[in-house]
Amino acid sequence: MVKPRLARLERIRTEPHAVQAELLQELLRSARHTDWGRQYGYADAFSARELAQRVPVSSYEQLYPWIERVLNGEEDVLWPGRVHWFAKSSGTTNARSKYIPVTAAALEDCHYRAGRDMVAVAQTLYPDAGVLRGKTLSLGGSLAPNHFRPDDAASRIGDVSAIIMQNLPAWAESRRTPPLDIALLGEWEEKLERMARHVLTENVVCLAGVPTWMIVLLRRVSELAGGAPVTEVWPHLRLFMHGAVAFGPYRELFRQLIPDERMRYLEIYNASEGYLAFQDQPDSQDLLLLLDHGVYYEFIPTEEAGREHPRTLTLEQVEIGPSYALVISTNAGLWRYQIGDTVRFTSLAPYRIRIAGRTKHFLNAFGEEVVVENAEAAVAAAAAATGALVREFTAAPIYFGAGAQSRGGHQWLIEFTQPPQDEARFGQVLDETLRQVNSDYDAKRYRDLALQPPVLTVAAPGTFERWLARRGKLGGQHKVPRLSNSRELLDELLAE
Repeated sequence: MVKPRLARLERIRTEPHAVQAELLQELLRSARHTDWGRQYGYADAFSARELAQRVPVSSYEQLYPWIERVLNGEEDVLWPGRVHWFAKSSGTTNARSKYIPVTAAALEDCHYRAGRDMVAVAQTLYPDAGVLRGKTLSLGGSLAPNHFRPDDAASRIGDVSAIIMQNLPAWAESRRTPPLDIALLGEWEEKLERMARHVLTENVVCLAGVPTWMIVLLRRVSELAGGAPVTEVWPHLRLFMHGAVAFGPYRELFRQLIPDERMRYLEIYNASEGYLAFQDQPDSQDLLLLLDHGVYYEFIPTEEAGREHPRTLTLEQVEIGPSYALVISTNAGLWRYQIGDTVRFTSLAPYRIRIAGRTKHFLNAFGEEVVVENAEAAVAAAAAATGALVREFTAAPIYFGAGAQSRGGHQWLIEFTQPPQDEARFGQVLDETLRQVNSDYDAKRYRDLALQPPVLTVAAPGTFERWLARRGKLGGQHKVPRLSNSRELLDELLAE
């Protein structure tokens, strides 16, 4: 099973344009008899260039009238058949949830195919890890009935991780822990407690989930084991496949929780909209863009972002370095959809990326254009320089004022697991790193003329969890945005 998967991945690396061209035609053929396909002439065999001419780039709000019909149970709207599963995602600080269709084709040919390929890569990179010789501890979200069609017991809404677990084939479910009756619990505190007690005696060899919540679970497991390190609880644990947030700020904390040099870490980029990329090299944080997994890619240059009709680039036209807003067409019926993430390419042969941030999560109140990637690198550097362990953080502008506050700035609210040895030094390294990785920020910080140094505020333990719990978003894939261009979120957190 491993060799065919590695062969497909090798074709992604060596024939990327052919793979994407074939996939686009397959998507168009599959959807030609849907309402969307008929409106935009999918029955015609047309090129990527004609796709860009015929079909508009859509935000979630623009596509929602079509998605609402799918939610209500209409068939053949965006993709053939009736869709039963919907991934619920906040995506922004907007309180309104997004409901992303998850078709049977998306589950099988995107999420599951990529998951199997990821396991094949892990087996190849780390043959001593034994990822199939024990259980994978999967930490995901929950499901609820589809309130858009209360009479349809088969339709569910929830985290994409929960949808994936609910529909796993029997052979895969047998290698996962805990059982679904615990894994899909909606009450997060109860779920963590029951999970910790159940997995305490399992032979866990692999972890899968969001670092933020995995830390909480591992700590509870250690407590139940009388304070024993995780390596004693699970002596064969060798791999953590993580996603949703950048791992840099958490790396040292995991090394403390799992003090074993044989422990390996691989990043995945599995969004509600599709499984888009994963780490395929042990010594690089770059992610291989998955080109044969039901997703066709386009890219909006940052100078075009926000325009009504933005110019898009195909894979052949991208360059190393610049950040691009991601546009995808998928076998879940998302057509030229702006996912909200920005990426930058680190390699074109093969195509590898790093997640740069969110199109709506950034700091640019003063032309500094700080993206999430900058922020996470700076926090990680500051933590390393001061012996700190960061639990969560967010940042927002300090707007221009009068007198002493005539300059703008950024306020950083940081919750530490282990506080820095020197808070002033933490802020200094944070500032210096931002200046190194972002020339626009550096220019605004020149002689403190436009931006003052960062203002560091230490959050009380549990601040971020209380904020999430108050909004019913504790657990799963929910997380506090790293950056915001307004003070609304930061002021709410400070009020906690």
